[in-house]
Amino acid sequence: MDDLLRRLNEGRAPEQRVMEYPREEAMEEGRPVLLVSEREETWGFLELTGGFGLSDRVLTKLSGESRVWMVTWHFNGGYTILHAADGKIRARMRDFIFTEHVVEEGDPSVLAGFHAMLDGLGPEDYRGKRGAAFAFIEAATGMDLESGRPEVEDAPVVILNNPAA
Repeated sequence: MDDLLRRLNEGRAPEQRVMEYPREEAMEEGRPVLLVSEREETWGFLELTGGFGLSDRVLTKLSGESRVWMVTWHFNGGYTILHAADGKIRARMRDFIFTEHVVEEGDPSVLAGFHAMLDGLGPEDYRGKRGAAFAFIEAATGMDLESGRPEVEDAPVVILNNPAA
């Protein structure tokens, strides 16, 4: 995980500290702040600053030696699910929450299971669709995120130096 965090932070070890109120403090920092979840040989990161996700450049760099899954949304929408591996973005689905506006690129088989989950939800079940994105990634990776984790207080976090990451 240390190597992965260095790659995320442009080759430098990122700052690690405890934040009293991570969601609020992350917005004040103006830099990506990550809650880290660790399981056996699997790490998950929850970015708290804005929900815009990492750049394609960072994602492809990270995926050179890792499988990367990302789901994002933010105050303006931007609902995206993405998978990168072997230094390439393998599949991306934008605006997955609005079925009639979905934009996809890459290998459709990568997200076939996610499509099946979406098909079982009503057109306005936005919360269900966001939950399905996490459930799909959990099933694909074996990594889970506790539902209360984003609201946790006094949490250890990793703070990246690069605001454009």
